[in-house]
Amino acid sequence: MENFFVWGGSKQEVTPWHMAFSLIIVGLIFIVVFLSFKMYFMNRLLIIAKNADQYARALEGRSLPDLDISTSDGSNLAGSTLRQANIILGAPSLVADRLAQAENLQWVQSSFAGIEPFFASGLRRDYILTGVKDVFGPLMSEYVFGYVLSLERNIFPARNHQKQQLWKSIPYRSLAGLTIGICGLGSIGRHIASTAAHFQMRVLGLSRSATQTPQVALTYEPSRINEFAQQLDYMVVALPHTPATKKMISAEVISHLPDSAVLINVGRGATVDQDALVAALRAGRLRGAVLDVFETEPLPAESPFWQLENAYITPHNSALSFPKDVADVFCSNYQRFCSKEPLQDVVDFKRGY
Repeated sequence: MENFFVWGGSKQEVTPWHMAFSLIIVGLIFIVVFLSFKMYFMNRLLIIAKNADQYARALEGRSLPDLDISTSDGSNLAGSTLRQANIILGAPSLVADRLAQAENLQWVQSSFAGIEPFFASGLRRDYILTGVKDVFGPLMSEYVFGYVLSLERNIFPARNHQKQQLWKSIPYRSLAGLTIGICGLGSIGRHIASTAAHFQMRVLGLSRSATQTPQVALTYEPSRINEFAQQLDYMVVALPHTPATKKMISAEVISHLPDSAVLINVGRGATVDQDALVAALRAGRLRGAVLDVFETEPLPAESPFWQLENAYITPHNSALSFPKDVADVFCSNYQRFCSKEPLQDVVDFKRGY
């Protein structure tokens, strides 16, 4: 049987070349349809951060199937890219302002521990928000005990002696046996507790759940905060900022701290009554305060904290977000997201953390 096809009103013989050409066309159509189908069902990640490119590089070479990645530093963000993204990774302050435009949003991975911008009035909450709760514990512990050791071993006075060419021994205490109280026993607080136990300190905790935690000798509920405070050599505040924690470390609580106590705040500035803290430091009713966070940041030039000899100030850098660490958290959760498993470190919008 002869094979013909009609072209331009006349019969044409079907040759092997015609057959091969037809197969190529069919194959190309199949590839286009397949790729279109695949692109339609791909996850689209948008990274919004000042250093978005660093986060993208940290994700390179990871096992992240069916994921298309776009980046923005927040200043050059196309509306179409934001509308198409179903996953966003980034800085809370940059992401929160753009939630309304992210029409297909399913999941936001915060790159910072502080997630307050997502709780601003009127913002949507119909997506999954995950934090980075297990990233900052080691860094916070380094910061806290850098200061604890410096204060107990008199590193600052010793440095002044060096400047004066003064050979003079300064008495000091061992950390063993001192009492440290940790306000907030989340992942950061638990890591600080573990480090304190390494130095054989007596560790007390303050937590709403009041459940027992490894390395913590006794945990108090907030209703017993004054009893908790009066026992401490060091109070470490590692609380999130929620309506329940605003000025939890009040003037009354501060008054129950021993005169020899040091307050260290690595949580949020709004959790401490700053006026009361200034008054206590000025009056010598506290040995000192180590402050990495403040109610207003940057700390205004007129703030009295700058002039206090017994206040130690740092610019909210006790635990920076390193892209590789955040990328590790994201990759672990992305595998769960693709498998439709519950994500880790999901934020409870009702509790605020």
